[in-house]
Amino acid sequence: MKRTDIIFVLVALVGAFLITRGLVAQPGFTDAFYHFNAAERLVTGQGLTEDYLWMYIGAPQSLPAPSHLYWMPMTSLTAAFGMWLFNAPGDYAAAQIPLAVMLAGTACVGYWLGLKFGGKRRHAWVAGLVTLFSGFFMRFWGATDTFAPYALFGSLSLVFMGLGVGGKEGDSPSRPYVWFALCGAMAALGHLTRADGVLLLMVAWVIVGAQRRAPLQRRIFSILIMTAAYLIIMSPWIIRNLNTIGSPLPVGGTQGMWYTAYDDIFNYPPDSSPQTFFADGIGVLISSRWDALRENLGTFVAVEGMVVLAPLMLIGLWARRRDAFLRGFWLYALGLHLAMTFVFTFPGVRGGLFHSAAALLPWWAALGAAGLDDVVEWIAKRRRKWNATTAKWIFSSALVVFVAFLSLSIALPRRVATTGTPRLYTLLSEQLPAGSRVLINDPAQLYYFTGLGGVVLPNESPDVLLEIAQKYDVRYLLLEGVTDDGKAAASRKLWSILLTNPEFLTPVPLDYPGVKLYEIRDDAL
Repeated sequence: MKRTDIIFVLVALVGAFLITRGLVAQPGFTDAFYHFNAAERLVTGQGLTEDYLWMYIGAPQSLPAPSHLYWMPMTSLTAAFGMWLFNAPGDYAAAQIPLAVMLAGTACVGYWLGLKFGGKRRHAWVAGLVTLFSGFFMRFWGATDTFAPYALFGSLSLVFMGLGVGGKEGDSPSRPYVWFALCGAMAALGHLTRADGVLLLMVAWVIVGAQRRAPLQRRIFSILIMTAAYLIIMSPWIIRNLNTIGSPLPVGGTQGMWYTAYDDIFNYPPDSSPQTFFADGIGVLISSRWDALRENLGTFVAVEGMVVLAPLMLIGLWARRRDAFLRGFWLYALGLHLAMTFVFTFPGVRGGLFHSAAALLPWWAALGAAGLDDVVEWIAKRRRKWNATTAKWIFSSALVVFVAFLSLSIALPRRVATTGTPRLYTLLSEQLPAGSRVLINDPAQLYYFTGLGGVVLPNESPDVLLEIAQKYDVRYLLLEGVTDDGKAAASRKLWSILLTNPEFLTPVPLDYPGVKLYEIRDDAL
């Protein structure tokens, strides 16, 4: 490593800690609440368990229950490690420390890729800083969510995949096997972070199997090594699932391909299937996929490409399209976008693509830095008065400044500060008996602020509430966002409660605007 490389590592570490802690001081949305709650329960000796349900796919028969039967556990394990390392259970800052290190590592991946594609430290610094600032991603790095872990593990899996298939003459015959083993290990860590991370392994299988110049025996051995490394890392999680749910991995998430609307994720019981999807013909198929295509194209340009970087990274990729090192990357990027647009359409549009695209970020940053030079050189050949070297420095600096400005202008107004316990949750803590469970919009947030268990409001009619309450020993119902015209921040199917009170519900006075609290009658349970 040269001195400039060491300086960048230090810059990345300092910047990562400032970004994670400076922009996010506590969980701010369901995913972050969920992963942090599970981490805290793990550190305090309660294992990977939960005392609430945020959706009904793979739902247990009672509560408390094993956690992560839909989402994967790596984010919670990472946050728990930070709290354990500093002996600080429940401390969000301690939980963020591994995330900051992962963000710094991802920036270093971008730095290394910039040097590889561009050949100069200027490219490395541009790619590394663009990765660090990261546009729309910037305000999410400090959240206890999958962004930072998947960005690191996913991007590294693609790097090792590329090194395995893009070796040079004179390399040791065993070196590709080392890269493929590392690729499999990183794919496993990526899969432990996100369920769609298994696509990393599938892409690696395709890339290795398609190496026509490599002997068949070598290709088979490479795939076996890669898969073995993957299974070694995954085996503890597979064993845990076999012991708790009787299958290696939860499979309920595959229902996502049959959603007719995103709210289907809250159906009780979960009933999305080909029959429900095609019940009214192919109209939903066509309209939903068309809408998703437009939405995800916007995500690609604005989020992944940060607007100005989008054409540059495509130019950089096209100019290097024959590079074997890039095969795994572009195949994964293509497969991810196709899957999140045409297969898992509603989850993809509602954040799935955004989360998973974090693994592409350092690659796009590096290709954008290299593509910028490609554009300058193309123009310089046609404008002889241009000083190409000077232009490259000017435009590279301008690119970093623009990305930094874009990132900060998005992130700073949306900073998640420490607010203490919101008044609504303080009132609930004071009014409800200890150990109560509540049917509520966001049971993960309720648990974070009050320690009360809960179950998410279903996308069903009011009569289903009683069945859920009986099953999970729920005593209260909370409707939020209630308006004077009889609407609420809940499924439309539940709005009738505001007009006609079901017999099994008793209104409970609560001094908080826009909220209705109900107790479920004992004789109904």
